[in-house]
Order: sequence, then structure tokens, then C-alpha cells
Amino acid sequence: MRRKDRECDEQTARQILANAESGVFSTVGEDGYPYGVPVNHVVEGDKIYFHCSFNVGHKQENLKFCDKVCFTAVESSEVVPEKRSTRFRSAIVFGTAKRMTDDRHHALELILDKYCADCKEAGLQEIKQMYDRTDVIEITIEKITGKIHL
Repeated sequence: MRRKDRECDEQTARQILANAESGVFSTVGEDGYPYGVPVNHVVEGDKIYFHCSFNVGHKQENLKFCDKVCFTAVESSEVVPEKRSTRFRSAIVFGTAKRMTDDRHHALELILDKYCADCKEAGLQEIKQMYDRTDVIEITIEKITGKIHL
């Protein structure tokens, strides 16, 4: 990291990652092109989870080619025009990703707890209805860094 004065410790980077409403999941395809897509995510231990359509799509195709990924999350961001700057708290993860084949229900419940805690019963019903059409991608965190500029 070039700006060491803005680097934060790993624990703070993990908090930023967990608190962010969304993140950008980035892969590389067989054609050599990078692909980044915003997703809603949840963190548990050294894992990041998000859901998507079952076994179809650019994410899944790229993961068949290469399981190495990057995940970027910004917890907060505020442009400060008079300083020609931005205040932010961000985290970047490098790791590997895979389609989950078992215990997707647990990850989907974690997502419900983060984003839909007030309507969990309806969410559980939707999980039941959509389970066979829903993939969960699991990222294993290998390295995480964080950057803060306030």
C-alpha cells in the first residue's frame, strides 16, 4: 500500500468488510478479461458469502476457469469538494471462491439476518421456494487490507 498513513489493521479491515452494505466481486475469465460485479454479502469468520442464480452466469463461468478472486467493499464514502478529496473506509480481500454445494441454507440465513432481519419469516419462506434455483458463492479470505481516509 502506497499510503501507509491510511492503512488500518486487519481487525478494522474485517469490520469494514462486515459492515459494508455491498461489495464488488471480481474474477478473471478464460478470455483474460476481468469482471467485477456488485453484490450484497455477509461475512462469517474467514468466509464471505453472497447469493446469485443457480449454476449460470458470468461469475460461475469465470470461477470454472480460475478460483482466485478479489472482493472490494466500501463502508462509507463522502466527497469533500472543498478539499478535492474523499473520506472513506474500504477493505480489499484476496482469496479463492467456489460455488457452495452443501449448507447453502446457513449462508442464506446469514444474509437474511444482515439485510432482512425485520422480515425474516418471509425470507425463510422465500429461501424454501427458491433454494433449488439459488447459488451461494463462498470466498475464503487469504489476505485482507483496509484503508481509511477521514
